[in-house]
Amino acid sequence: MTDARALENVAPERFFLDRFGLEERNLEAALGTALARGVDFADLYFEFTTVESLGLEDGQLRRATKNVVHGVGVRAVAGDKTGYAYSDEITLESLRLAARTAHAISQSSATEKPVAVRPREKGHDLYALRKSPLEDPLEERAELLSRIDVAARRYDSRIVNVLASLTVQEKWVLVVSSEGFRVADVQPLLRLSVVCIAQEGTNRQQGSYGGGGRVEYGFLLENDRALEFARRAARQAVENLRAVDAPAGTMTVVLGPGWPGVLLHEAVGHGLEGDFNRKKTSAFAGLLGQRVASPLCTVVDDGTIPGRRGSLNFDDEGTPTSRTVLIEKGVLRTYLQDRLNARLMGMPLTGNGRRESFAHMPMPRMTNTFLLPGDTPPEDIVRSVSRGLYAAYFSGGQVDITNGKFVFSASEAYLIEDGKLGRRVKGATLIGNGPDVLTRIGMVGTDLRLDEGIGTCGKNGQSVPVGVGLPTVRIDGLTVGGTRT
Repeated sequence: MTDARALENVAPERFFLDRFGLEERNLEAALGTALARGVDFADLYFEFTTVESLGLEDGQLRRATKNVVHGVGVRAVAGDKTGYAYSDEITLESLRLAARTAHAISQSSATEKPVAVRPREKGHDLYALRKSPLEDPLEERAELLSRIDVAARRYDSRIVNVLASLTVQEKWVLVVSSEGFRVADVQPLLRLSVVCIAQEGTNRQQGSYGGGGRVEYGFLLENDRALEFARRAARQAVENLRAVDAPAGTMTVVLGPGWPGVLLHEAVGHGLEGDFNRKKTSAFAGLLGQRVASPLCTVVDDGTIPGRRGSLNFDDEGTPTSRTVLIEKGVLRTYLQDRLNARLMGMPLTGNGRRESFAHMPMPRMTNTFLLPGDTPPEDIVRSVSRGLYAAYFSGGQVDITNGKFVFSASEAYLIEDGKLGRRVKGATLIGNGPDVLTRIGMVGTDLRLDEGIGTCGKNGQSVPVGVGLPTVRIDGLTVGGTRT
């Protein structure tokens, strides 16, 4: 049992007060210090996070770690200027110092007075767990990794190594806002990753798979889900042994459902975040109400899906998360907003103010972002292509937000020949422009699928958990980088 769970009978709203000897009037006074004259709004973000991680390699448990971090961040915003200070000590003195520092950064003059705050309901209950993921014994989690190793090696004798990691996290947060509310939450997070190495002669190939979410540890045991992740990673690695070099050139590309939605996240989603559009550094800046995609495209960001990795009861500014339609039948409807950018742009909050930890300022970030399904059976989409590429899984990619140009590497891809999936290929990269790709989507499948729960998004040096999703889609005229013409 963790130190935090020892206080499990304490309401989240009281956790930080009771544990660190603070009183409600201390929070209101600190908020008043940060909010002194000339500051538009201020907030306090308290965090207490416990992370336990196990790693297995070569059939042996190589890593077992436990980290506990806690602290408080204070933000004061004046106009478009933000003052931010944080402390990894939660004491009355450090809270006062952080509040004075944040205010000093944002504004020079000061007249301090307390700000009254009242408790506010979370709005959602998206991860009502019977117990914390941290409560399951470490021995059971280590034994699961061993079973994963065995399952992957049994899949095929050419699997020569298995790397598996299991991380569970529990984060207690309290947000206190100058808008007069305080709201608290306990946020679980679980992630399993499996990487398999297959070898045949001198040919070595890799496959990877995983999953998780804001779920209990038992999620991994349901229907042998964790062992299925292992078999899928092993299958990828083995099939890559027989893959031929990918072709190069302009061709029709079909994206499979689920994880390929990461292309939508990177190439389109970031361009719809409020800060990039306020600063006019996004390819989508100034295009509200205009057609930016095929009429088949409706893109949604939804932080309210129970148990999903990108879901939260409220964002890191205390705003309830929501389902936001970004692009509706090809027309750009809105952007993703945090409190600062929404105020400066005169747009509504969307519950997308997120931060990595108390040591970081919030900014607009995605939650779970996906394309809504269409009305074409996925098999008909493949059947419609005489020659092209089917991309089922990606290993990574890069995008330039200012112009939307991207490069993605497919870790599982097949040739499409005469309407059928053909040979497995390796070394395929997709090269294009996000806004342009949206206009080239010619068919959208009925089989929307969200990823298994492994996504982590990086932006300005901060990482946050996210979800992605996609039905099968057909993209015409996309550049494929390969080694074969």
